[in-house]
Amino acid sequence: MSDTLLVTGASGFVGAAVARAAVARGFKTRVLMRPTASRANVEGLDVEIVSGDMRDTASMTDALQGVRYFFHVAADYRLWARDPGEIERNNLQGARATMQAALAAGVERVVYTSSVAALKPGDGQAVDETSRHSPQSVIGAYKRSKLVAEREVERMIAQEKLPAVIVAPSTPIGARDIKPTPTGRIIVEAATGKIPAFVDTGLNLVHVDDVAEGHFLALEKGVIGENYILGGEDVSLQTMLADIAQMTGRRAPTLTLPRAPLFPLAWGAEMVARLTGKEPFLTADALRMSRYRMFFSSAKAKAQLGYQARPYREGLGDALGWFSANGYLK
Repeated sequence: MSDTLLVTGASGFVGAAVARAAVARGFKTRVLMRPTASRANVEGLDVEIVSGDMRDTASMTDALQGVRYFFHVAADYRLWARDPGEIERNNLQGARATMQAALAAGVERVVYTSSVAALKPGDGQAVDETSRHSPQSVIGAYKRSKLVAEREVERMIAQEKLPAVIVAPSTPIGARDIKPTPTGRIIVEAATGKIPAFVDTGLNLVHVDDVAEGHFLALEKGVIGENYILGGEDVSLQTMLADIAQMTGRRAPTLTLPRAPLFPLAWGAEMVARLTGKEPFLTADALRMSRYRMFFSSAKAKAQLGYQARPYREGLGDALGWFSANGYLK
């Protein structure tokens, strides 16, 4: 079997970074994309593009023919949908179909991209891979979808001998956030002066290229069945917004908002979104999640894989530079 590698989700943010890292390492790289997906993130990249859908076992089986290593990065990454159950169905069905196809194709090793969304945040303290959510404790359709999909992959590893390693990126930032992601939207809105205030919360921010590097460390050194957090720095939202302001020559917001009065605004935004189909900037689930500081430890990945992450401000600078160069900051 040749050193052919398949990446799903290469039209998206993390998947594109993984595909670029694969090409840089000299792998013969194949990427699976839906027929309607944008090719912008792989334009000019030496990859073979195959058409298919992560939820369709037949197209996945075709895409995996002759593939030695498989990175399943694709996901329905939305924090809101008219039908929230659609997000859960897409990600669970996608995990199940891709992993079944990998087994059938005899893939040597799989790196499955989960998320820290499937982990239970602590009370302001960084948690590790042992802090596990249950379907009852998780907040929001996206987080629930990543949880149930991860559990299905774990079941297949244990019961069907799926040769998979699981990685859990925290919140990636950097160049080529084309959609952009929910975090990318915050960066764009803050850089254009549209976030005058904030709630007291925090998140773990990591350069997307470090996440991609972590995927290959997991391929090379990860233990089958293990889960590795690929994170960066724990940062309060206030600090993140202040750093964006400093980098863009704006005044940093200083007003902290209570959450309770924001819920009617979120409900109103969701009502408008149901009519327009456009994802709202503020949602009730996002407010509920903001009660927790999403801080995470990458100590396991550092110790077992040799994983390292650069200072988060480098990712922020790369994100702002790319957004500016591509017309997002008008």
